[in-house]
Amino acid sequence: MQLPAEAVATAVLLEVVRISELPTMRGAPYPGRVVAHWVGSESADVLALIESLPGSEQHRCGFSPGWSVRAYADTLDLALFEAAFCFSCHEVRMHGTAVPPALATQFFDAGAPEAAALLALFREAAASGEVRG
Repeated sequence: MQLPAEAVATAVLLEVVRISELPTMRGAPYPGRVVAHWVGSESADVLALIESLPGSEQHRCGFSPGWSVRAYADTLDLALFEAAFCFSCHEVRMHGTAVPPALATQFFDAGAPEAAALLALFREAAASGEVRG
């Protein structure tokens, strides 16, 4: 999967969101509960894992994402990007100040070990019961 390279280079914080519904407007943040804040090497490792997700073909489920990550620069104002993951239809939708149109919709192999590892990290963050970071 391809992330905006410049955003990855400047990201200092990842916010992990357990999505509760779809946004009401295009480009708005995905509503849900923030379950973790990842910084430093933890953030870099997760971004590298996301970039290692192998591509896939589109599957049909209607796009019902369960998780998203929001990447922030050191100013912590607007998110550089938010990537919402649907592990049913293998789709990632990204938006944000650093996302070119060509990267806005991508497909990943949800059955790949990298995807299983990412989903496990998301679930572990939600199970911890507190925002850590």
